[in-house]
Amino acid sequence: MDVTATAWRTSTYSGDNGGTCIEVGTTGPTVAVRDSQDQDGPQLAFAATAWQAFTNQLKATSPTQP
Repeated sequence: MDVTATAWRTSTYSGDNGGTCIEVGTTGPTVAVRDSQDQDGPQLAFAATAWQAFTNQLKATSPTQP
Protein backbone atom coordinates (compact mmCIF):
# COMPACT_ATOMS: atom_id res chain seq x y z
CA MET A 1 0.00 0.00 0.00
CA ASP A 2 1.41 3.37 -1.00
CA VAL A 3 0.81 5.92 1.76
CA THR A 4 3.18 8.66 0.60
CA ALA A 5 0.31 11.07 -0.14
CA THR A 6 -1.63 10.21 3.01
CA ALA A 7 -2.58 13.10 5.28
CA TRP A 8 -1.93 11.59 8.70
CA ARG A 9 -3.81 12.80 11.77
CA THR A 10 -3.90 12.01 15.47
CA SER A 11 -6.84 12.00 17.82
CA THR A 12 -7.83 15.26 19.46
CA TYR A 13 -7.54 13.30 22.72
CA SER A 14 -3.80 12.82 22.10
CA GLY A 15 -2.78 16.31 23.12
CA ASP A 16 0.73 17.67 22.68
CA ASN A 17 2.44 15.66 25.40
CA GLY A 18 4.46 13.51 22.99
CA GLY A 19 2.92 10.32 24.31
CA THR A 20 2.47 7.03 22.56
CA CYS A 21 -0.27 7.61 20.03
CA ILE A 22 -1.33 6.32 16.68
CA GLU A 23 -1.83 8.28 13.51
CA VAL A 24 -4.60 7.48 11.06
CA GLY A 25 -4.89 8.36 7.39
CA THR A 26 -7.12 7.40 4.50
CA THR A 27 -5.89 6.36 1.12
CA GLY A 28 -8.62 5.36 -1.30
CA PRO A 29 -10.96 2.83 0.33
CA THR A 30 -8.35 1.97 2.96
CA VAL A 31 -7.61 3.35 6.42
CA ALA A 32 -3.94 3.23 7.34
CA VAL A 33 -2.66 3.26 10.94
CA ARG A 34 0.88 3.85 12.18
CA ASP A 35 2.78 4.56 15.40
CA SER A 36 3.27 8.31 15.83
CA GLN A 37 6.70 7.67 17.38
CA ASP A 38 7.86 5.50 14.45
CA GLN A 39 6.45 7.18 11.37
CA ASP A 40 8.71 5.25 9.01
CA GLY A 41 7.93 1.94 10.69
CA PRO A 42 5.27 -0.64 9.89
CA GLN A 43 1.72 0.37 9.10
CA LEU A 44 -1.55 -1.47 9.33
CA ALA A 45 -4.27 -1.22 6.70
CA PHE A 46 -7.98 -1.80 7.15
CA ALA A 47 -10.98 -1.63 4.87
CA ALA A 48 -12.89 1.56 5.69
CA THR A 49 -15.94 -0.47 6.73
CA ALA A 50 -13.88 -2.56 9.16
CA TRP A 51 -12.29 0.57 10.66
CA GLN A 52 -15.74 2.17 11.07
CA ALA A 53 -17.06 -0.94 12.85
CA PHE A 54 -14.00 -0.90 15.14
CA THR A 55 -14.34 2.78 16.07
CA ASN A 56 -18.10 2.43 16.57
CA GLN A 57 -17.46 -0.42 19.01
CA LEU A 58 -14.88 1.67 20.88
CA LYS A 59 -17.32 4.55 21.18
CA ALA A 60 -20.09 2.24 22.40
CA THR A 61 -17.95 0.71 25.15
CA SER A 62 -15.77 3.65 26.18
CA PRO A 63 -16.18 4.68 29.82
CA THR A 64 -14.80 8.16 28.98
CA GLN A 65 -17.27 8.96 26.23
CA PRO A 66 -18.80 12.43 26.78
